[in-house]
Amino acid sequence: MPATPTGRTTDDAWTGTATGPVPCRIVVCRDCCCGSPKVTGVDHTAQTERLRAVAPVRVAGCLDVCDQANVIVVQPSAEGRAAGARPVWLGLVNDPDATEDIAAWARAGGPGVAPRPDILDFYVFTPPGRRATR
Repeated sequence: MPATPTGRTTDDAWTGTATGPVPCRIVVCRDCCCGSPKVTGVDHTAQTERLRAVAPVRVAGCLDVCDQANVIVVQPSAEGRAAGARPVWLGLVNDPDATEDIAAWARAGGPGVAPRPDILDFYVFTPPGRRATR
């Protein structure tokens, strides 16, 4: 079974300025609940752009975990996958500080390369049909 999120996606160009290999990739759910006015008080565009500044971001259609809106999935780089890392699903990411923590982790290398900040443990969830990580 593929480890990547499913659903309609669009590849967005990465506008980061880092050199060398990309540390990881990020998927943001932006459909019926995530990224919509249903989740109030969040600048969804700013959140996506902030993450895009540190890693490639894919905007996905519904990832089918609406009770966790806004959902962000941090996918490991090739180096992280070689170390055994799996994608990390983060839910209820509705706070700019959480977005900053995710950005910092991605910039440091993400899953399998850099330790996940302890604060992000509050956001980690296992989507239905997948095994828990960490």
